[in-house]
Order: sequence, then structure tokens, then C-alpha cells
Amino acid sequence: MFQRRTILAAPLSAAPLLASGQAAGQSSTWPGRGLRIVIPWPPGQATDLIGRILAQGLSERLGQPVVPENRAGAGGMIGTDVVAKAAPDGLTLLAASSGPVTINPLVQRTPYDVERDLTPVALAGLSPYILATHPDFPARDIAEFLAVIRAAPGRYTFATSGTGATAHLITEYFNARAGLETVHVPFQGSAPGMTALLAGQVHYTLETVAATMPHIRAGRLRAYGVSLSQGSRLAPGVPPLADTVPIPGFNLGAWIGLMAPAATPAAVISRLSEEMRGLMAAPEIQERFALAGVEVDSRPAPAFGEYLREQRQLFTEAVSRANLRPE
Repeated sequence: MFQRRTILAAPLSAAPLLASGQAAGQSSTWPGRGLRIVIPWPPGQATDLIGRILAQGLSERLGQPVVPENRAGAGGMIGTDVVAKAAPDGLTLLAASSGPVTINPLVQRTPYDVERDLTPVALAGLSPYILATHPDFPARDIAEFLAVIRAAPGRYTFATSGTGATAHLITEYFNARAGLETVHVPFQGSAPGMTALLAGQVHYTLETVAATMPHIRAGRLRAYGVSLSQGSRLAPGVPPLADTVPIPGFNLGAWIGLMAPAATPAAVISRLSEEMRGLMAAPEIQERFALAGVEVDSRPAPAFGEYLREQRQLFTEAVSRANLRPE
């Protein structure tokens, strides 16, 4: 809880942020009034923390209130559907994330069609995942880890935060690319999965930096690699799995960004995308993202759209590997 207060309490450096927003506002009447960012998760979750940081920053840049609104439920689908069906006036935005936008449509029926009902505004950041075991696991590095697992197909187990969760699909994709045959043990969230790993009840996990790094720093877990191809400053000294396994092109994380209703005017999307670019360059934003366990990865609307297409393809492969079928 201290982390949430730390992240949200400090005001942004208002002068440089406001300058950009005011200059842009002189050339357009939008927004003209307040906005809302719908956060489809409960308070305290990573998307909630990031959504509130973005709401404060955009409010200062646009010169209008930007109100975060939690609409949790159904794995993020309730709030996502609220934005999908909102008026396309640029005044209702979505704190979008990989679960309800990329993964859920692949494994279950959703009340919205992402490509038809939503449009990308800007990618904000990625939550890296770390491959970790209990310190007693008989492997000092990634080469030994792979050798141990490959020598006994079907013997070793991996924990995730649930069937069809981002962690599950990232792990399935990793297993497929690394040639590992192991047994999935799903839990109701990352915390019980961590508890089982720490107790030696499962053999390994690929979980978020936020869930794993406190235990890695304390020596309670051993880290072998991070899921982002360029590594992560949030996991110093932990090499990219893309290089060490090696798995060329392996670059997966739980993404967080802004989206809007599909028919939102292109000029509004462009303005929001540019404001997000300036916001994400602010050092205080980057620090507050780090406190939330999220690596800044700022991409404007077109690049974000391409990223979403790539992620859909990668996770489609992961869903096939996990033998999941839409419900």
C-alpha cells in the first residue's frame, strides 16, 4: 500500500507539462471539458496505478480534469466494454492492458470486438516477466536449467496466476520455443503461486517483476532471465531470455496503454498520442512507473497498433500450445 501512495502522491513537474498542453490547446477546441479514463480493474492493481498516473499527467498537459474511473469485473472485460460502447468524442479513454484486449478474445467470448470497437492511442509500458526457481533447484544458470528440464519431460511443474492468464500464455510460449515439456499448475492469482514456489511445491515460474524481484533480492528465489529482449532496468543483472536460451524475437510482457472508441476522430487520437509521448518522456513518470513494476515503452498510435497485431499473433501461438479453446 505504501507503494501506491508513493506513486500517486507526488505532483508532476507542472510547468513543462502544462506548457506543451496549453500550446497544443491553442490550435484546437478539443477537449473543451473533462475526460475520464476507465480502468477495468480494482484499485491497487498495476493497470490501476498506471491509469491514475496517466490521468494526472494528461490532466496537467490538457488543462482539463482527467478522472480515473474503476469499472472492474470479468477479467477486465466490463470496463473495456464500457469504453468500446462509449461516445467516440475523445472524452472516454481506456486504461487498456494485455488481458482484456489481447488474451481474453482468444480464449473466451467477449462483448466487444477489439479491432472493430477500439482504436489504439499510445502504448505506455510493459511489465516484464522473470524466469525463476527456488534456490535449491539444481541449476545455477539458464543452460543448466534447460538441461535439467529437458532431461525429464513431464516431470517438472510451473506455477501461473491461472489458466489463460498472461503469465500462463507467456510461459507456454517460452516452453514451446525452448523445447520444454512440463506440467502447468494454475493458482488463483500470482501470490499463491509465489507461495507454492517458495515452499518448493512447484519447480519454476515466469512471473512479473513486481511479484518476483523482492524474493530474488532477498535470496529466496533464483532468477535465470527476463522476458523483454532488451532486458529491464527493473531487473538489473538479469539477462534477456531472447539472448541466453536463445530465443530470437522473444519479447513478451504485460502491456499497458491507452485506447479509445473506434470512431474517435483521427485528429483527437493524434493529439492524445502526442501528449502521451511528451508525458512518457518525463523522468518523474518513468520513476513512478518503475515503482509500479512497469517498464516505460512509449509508442504512438500507429506503432502501438502494429505492436498489438504482433502480440495477437504471438499469443495465438501460445493459446494453441496450451490447447485452450474459446468458451
